[in-house]
Amino acid sequence: MDDTKVALLIVDDSRSMRAYLARTLGTDYEVHDAPNGMAALELMLQEEGFAVVLVDINMPRMDGYEFVRQVRTSNEPWADVPIIMVSSEHESKDRNLAFAVGANAYLVKPVGSQVLLDVVNVVVGKVV
Repeated sequence: MDDTKVALLIVDDSRSMRAYLARTLGTDYEVHDAPNGMAALELMLQEEGFAVVLVDINMPRMDGYEFVRQVRTSNEPWADVPIIMVSSEHESKDRNLAFAVGANAYLVKPVGSQVLLDVVNVVVGKVV
């Protein structure tokens, strides 16, 4: 049996939210994190093989929408990585814009740990 953990990237300007997401997912995934979209893109250029990215919308330097646009329009091998938006924005316009720029899923904070784990597992193709 292969015990290698699949890598994921958490992009959120809130240190406490990054810690919560890492605690929730760290048992099943190898967790990396970045405080904004710009830092996340830099990390993605250095590290290869993220199976999924969780990204907030409202962040300094580069927000989540722009981050998703940049990923989806890049010529990098990770342009098709599954992206889950995890945001406190709860209006349908926010969800619609997230999907329009290329997000694969949208969760509203606060998100329960089991829901979060289930969505991540589905997006990366693990059996739930």
